[in-house]
Amino acid sequence: MKRLLMPITKAPHVIGDLPSCTIIIAAYNEESVIEQKIANTLALEYPGAELNYCVVTDGSTDKTVELAGRYPQITLLHAPERKGKIVAVHRAMQQVTTEVVVFTDANTLLNANALMELCKHYVDKRIGAVAGEKRVYAGDGADASAAGEGFYWKYESALKKWDAELYSVVGSAGELFSIRTELYDAVPPDTVLDDFMISMQIAEKGYRVLYEPGAYATEMASENVKEELKRKVRIAAGGIQSIVRLKGLFNPFTNPVLTFQYISHRVLRWTITPILLVFAFISNAVLHHTGVGWIYTALYYGQVLFYVLAFLGFLLERKELKVKVTFIPYYFCMMNYAVLAGIIRYLKGKQSAVWEKVGRKT
Repeated sequence: MKRLLMPITKAPHVIGDLPSCTIIIAAYNEESVIEQKIANTLALEYPGAELNYCVVTDGSTDKTVELAGRYPQITLLHAPERKGKIVAVHRAMQQVTTEVVVFTDANTLLNANALMELCKHYVDKRIGAVAGEKRVYAGDGADASAAGEGFYWKYESALKKWDAELYSVVGSAGELFSIRTELYDAVPPDTVLDDFMISMQIAEKGYRVLYEPGAYATEMASENVKEELKRKVRIAAGGIQSIVRLKGLFNPFTNPVLTFQYISHRVLRWTITPILLVFAFISNAVLHHTGVGWIYTALYYGQVLFYVLAFLGFLLERKELKVKVTFIPYYFCMMNYAVLAGIIRYLKGKQSAVWEKVGRKT
């Protein structure tokens, strides 16, 4: 059978091929972590190529600016007015002169060779962006939100790996991703999912977005389910906004594989999946009660058990009791509720592009 796409071979690790690179860390009131983040960033390995560091702050009212200013290796860009992360990032991008830019959040730590693992792929001119892996650390006392979030990102990482093997990653996580500087287009200042939009605009131009699990960012899990739900609702609202703005990706005649990946991986998840789950349960119940086959009976009771565990997870979480078997069902249902809540928030026009800090475990 004829191959439709050329395979992407693993780029050789050749120091001489590494492009010049700038790391941009966007920060808002991160005094508790900014020095640890800077120390981690300065310790990253990147031999044989130009490497610049930039911390851009947007309206910080704590000691973030003072602490970041203690490091002469860091270019500090501070604006007293809070306008949102993407406005700050665009301000920093106007000063970038290197071939590649790596974006990373202030509350994440990178592995030592993360930059080399990301940037080695740019020897291939077809590559427009490279996404790193996000890892969630919850410690031994993980609750439903922490365990669910960790499991979700393992699942999401597997999808990204398969997407990249087929053609291109569908969106990048803001914790760690990189782009060719020349391909950067500023997204509107009210953009909610700026990382997703930036990477998808590059894919829309015909460049591949790769996934590199050898480069990873580790962050603490959300403090509790309430904080994680707040984050998921924001992402869902931003997802609807992105769907409205990325109309070109619906055209299968431009890039049929990318269109398939985009619709199946993102559009369906952010729109009709929660509704289809309800429809699947009701239709399965009807088939079970009409006695058309044992398989439908098994599926029906399987779904009943799953949702019972999810409800138990909800009750136990409120009492701060931990029963691990309920974690995943509860988190799954919470995520799909967040999609519906996010759609409603977007339609009401209540979602701001200004980042709402999410409480993290310490």
